Order: sequence, then C-alpha cells, then structure tokens
Amino acid sequence: MTATWNAGRDGAGSSTGIRLTAPPPGWALRADVVVVGSGVAGLTVALRCAAAGAKVTVVTKAHLDDGSTRWAQGGIAAALGDGDTPDQHLEDTLVAGAGLCDEPAVRTLVTEGADAVRRLIATGAHFDTDAATGELLLTREGGHRRRRITHAGGDATGAEVSRALIAAVRAAGIEFVENALVLDLLTDAEGRTAGVTLHVMGAGARDGVGAVHAPAVVLATGGMGQVFAATTNPAVSTGDGVALALRAGAEVSDLEFVQFHPTVLWLGPDAEGQQPLVSEAVRGEGAHLVDADGVRFMVGQHELAELAPRDVVAKGILRRMQETGAAHMYLDATHFGAQMWEQRFPTILAACRAHGIDPVTRPIPVSPAAHYASGGVRTDLRGRTTVPGLYACGEVACTGVHGANRLASNSLLEGLVFAERIAADIAAHPAVSGEPVVPGPTGQVHGDPLLASEARYEVQRIMSAGAGVLRSAESLTVAAGALERLNTAAVEAYDRDGKTAEPCVETWEATNLSLVARVLVAAARRREETRGCHWRDDRPDRDDARWRRHLVVRLTPHRTLEVRTTEGPDFAGTRPSRIGDDGAAAPHPAPAAAQAPTEAPDRQPAAPKEFS
Repeated sequence: MTATWNAGRDGAGSSTGIRLTAPPPGWALRADVVVVGSGVAGLTVALRCAAAGAKVTVVTKAHLDDGSTRWAQGGIAAALGDGDTPDQHLEDTLVAGAGLCDEPAVRTLVTEGADAVRRLIATGAHFDTDAATGELLLTREGGHRRRRITHAGGDATGAEVSRALIAAVRAAGIEFVENALVLDLLTDAEGRTAGVTLHVMGAGARDGVGAVHAPAVVLATGGMGQVFAATTNPAVSTGDGVALALRAGAEVSDLEFVQFHPTVLWLGPDAEGQQPLVSEAVRGEGAHLVDADGVRFMVGQHELAELAPRDVVAKGILRRMQETGAAHMYLDATHFGAQMWEQRFPTILAACRAHGIDPVTRPIPVSPAAHYASGGVRTDLRGRTTVPGLYACGEVACTGVHGANRLASNSLLEGLVFAERIAADIAAHPAVSGEPVVPGPTGQVHGDPLLASEARYEVQRIMSAGAGVLRSAESLTVAAGALERLNTAAVEAYDRDGKTAEPCVETWEATNLSLVARVLVAAARRREETRGCHWRDDRPDRDDARWRRHLVVRLTPHRTLEVRTTEGPDFAGTRPSRIGDDGAAAPHPAPAAAQAPTEAPDRQPAAPKEFS
C-alpha cells in the first residue's frame, strides 16, 4: 500500500499566502508540465515528460546552458566498473552522509544510477573512453573506495552533459523561456498547483511578469550558493526554488548542511562571488594537500588522507590554517607534468593560469568555499513535495540521498535518477487543476515586502561571518539577529505605510536569499552537534542519541519559521506534520536549543506512514 506524500490543504501543503511583491501577470502560456531550471535534472524531466506525450515548457533564469551543471568538473558516480557494485556505492554514500542518509533513497540512487548514465549516453553525451578498448575511463574522488567516476573532456563533464541535453531538448521541439526568474507558485481554488509566475528579462516575444499555467510544476532551480560571499556557484544560484517552495507552504529539510568544497582557488582575502573550483578529481589522480612548508597534513587525519570525504578535508584544511596562521593551503600536483595537466584537466589549468598560477610548476593556493546544498525542498522517492502537484529534483531538492554531507559526484547522478522518477510519476498520474487564482486586482502590485538590492551583499557578509564552515552558538546568534533586523525593517515599513523596495530582479533575489539564509541559520542553531558539513566548534562531537534525525522547516502565514524534527534518519518513515488552521499541535519532545527570533515551537509529527 502506498500512502500519499502530498499533504494538501490539511497543513503542511497549505499555502502561506506570502508572495513576492510583483505586478500581476501580463501574459500567459499553457502546458501540462512546467519545469523551472535547465540543468541535468530539469532537462531530463523535460525530455522524459515530452517523450510520454506531455506538453512541456522549460523556464530558465539565464540561457539554457548557464546553470550549475555546466560547471561540474568531476563527473558522475555510478557502479559501472568491473568489480564495482551498487552495494559498494551505497556504503560509500552512507559513510559520507554521516548517519543521516535516507537508505531507501540511496539504494534507489545506486541501483538505478548505472542505467540512468547509459540512457544519458544514448541521449548523446560523450564520456572519456580508453582509446584502445573503448571502455569508459573511470576515476576516483574523495570518499569513494573504487574508481567509479565517469568524466568528459577531462574536467568538463558538466559542460558535455549540458550540451547533450540541450541538443536533445531542441531536437524534441520543447518550448523554453530563457532569462526568466520564477517568482511564485500559482494554485487553483482548491489549493492544487496551477503553474508559476515569472519575470522575463530583456526584449523579445515576452517581457515583464507573466505566467505559465500547468497542473504539474517541477522545481529544478539548482542551489543557493550565493547566500555566501565566496562560492563556486554561478551568480544565478540565489535559492529561488527553495524560497518559492517555502512561500507555497512546502517543507524544507537539512538546509544546515552546506558543503564547502575544500579546494577552491584562493584569490585573496577579499575575494567575493563565484570562485574557480579545483576538482576533487585532481586529488583522485594523486595530487597532495600541503602547507607552506610542504607537509602533507591530511596524512594521519583519515585513512584516505586527501581522499577523505569533503567535510573531513575541509575541516583539515581549516585546522591547519588556524594552526599556522595561514590564509590558505596548497594543492601540489607538480608531479603530474604538463601533458597530464593539458589532457586531463585543461579547464582547471586554464583557470589557474588566468589568475597567474601555473600548476605545472608550482602548487595551487586553495581554501574552502561554499559549494553544494545537501538540503532543500523535502521530497519522497517520486520527487513529490508536500504541496500537491509540486515536484523538486536536483540540488533544490532534499531526497535524503546526501544526508549530512554529499559524496563527490553523486549530484549529477541524483539529478538523473530522480528526474526520471518524477517524469514517470507525472505520466502515471496526470495532474488536473482548475484555473489559477492570481491575488491582487488587475494592474496593481501585490505581495509581501521586498528587500533593497544591496541587502544581497549584507546577507552574504552575515552568512560568511556567522554560518560558514565553522559555526558556534555565538556566531549563529549574531547572524540570526542581523538577518532578523533586515527582515523586520522591511516588514515594519510595509505594514506601516505600504512601502517596499521597487520590484525587480535584484530585489526579488535579495528577498529570496534573505529567506533561505534565515532558514539555514535557524536549523544550524537548532542542531547542537557537529555532523558532516555542519561544524559547530562549541559542540565538536557527533550526537547520534539526540541528533540522528532531520530538521524540517516550514514558513507560516505569519512569516515565522516553524521547525520540527523527524523521528529518525529515514525520510519515508515520517510523514510531514499535519497542522490545523490555527497552527495548534502538541509540542514535539525535540532536543532543547536556543531559538531564532522568528522560529515557532516544534510541532508533533504525524504517525509514520508507508511511502514509495
């Protein structure tokens, strides 16, 4: 028997009524499915849904190839090599996830992963192969005990995956809208998903705020790395999908687990924005982490040394920086020689040389930077969120696969596998919704207050200082207070005299980042332990008795954050909480912790249910 994950209008899936301030839609398109995002997850959903006969519209924030997928250097992890098995891949993933992976989700990933990669190849993606045998070349990355990473163009896997999928989307004649920032979810009179509102930037057939009406919406908007000052994420990664889902009443989970990539090219103490990544595959091929004296400081810290899981390596680098007073460490691959650098890592070689560093002759200065969100919009094994008709996949989603720390190169695989599952669910259960209800009189601006565009940089500074790689109760409290002041000032001005920042892309992005930051800090304050990529220096130990569970957050109609815990590490075993219209529920006996100013008390989760 399969229970329904979507909570609908009985609580967890009810809309908050909170929306971004924006003009009403001036134009509309119709589709069976609207996919928001054009990375590996979004384009895979679009292709599979279109193949099943659905009319699909893809909405993307920039150009089709400008998302995070194209920046993926390492590759795709799957049990494709001789002697490798899904069970071995599962074990490595569970170890990296530090006790918080949802095992059924991981098992789904690793058992369906190899065939998903083969279907990607059949779609047109070309991976590196042995010239003599034609077999796929496989490499190793941190946390993997076997060579199971397929790659393309040496270190340009994401670019090749993006190229192949975009070509297939164009060949299939799928409609797409570029340069479009998604704003909010549309629902019908019964609360079912009915599409999205969006703002198209620049001249063209469509411009300004419009809508795509569809009974199924798939969020594939990527990450939220721009919430920090230094990140590997592109400028478009402003947490738009998570923010939209929260306003729509969906639950999010594990947002405190932000993976900081240990080896990002260090560009100076004041560097901000997107930073060049130095792929884990460089260490997989034998590069060493060293300090200024040439000491390999990861040796002895973990049995895999430089190839330990990313959280271990990032912490090792930071500890050494603290011990020596250095601003960065070094990645030494001078023993590779020029030919290997040019053939295996041409993208990284070019990026380093563009910044005046030749890795052929000298070690690369590196330090950790925000990289990947292990948490996101909470879904089941079919990609369904707690809002009827709303799906999520890729980095915006929290399937439970990554737990407290993503295993290297599992992200592209997760996008493939769960995108295919979403398409199968949509095909098996065609959604129907009524006409969307668009609040606000025609011609008027409607919605909640927006932050000024410059608030984006204030949020980034607050988050980097208080909620970065190393956190504490004190630093998180300071961050929570600063974020709350930003938010409160905007709300009070709006409630007092109706004033808000001018609706535009920059203010919408700043408002989304502020909301995502508040959720991240609320969860990080609540989790009083160190686990995976959540490192509390005031709580340095892992506490399985109290914290081997997930934190689940939803936004209330009163603009507060409601935080609760699951009963254990499994996602499928705990249904989203069912809250009455008045928000009343018995308090959940969760671990006591300091609460952010905008948090509401924990809520009692409903009894466990069977899912997929």
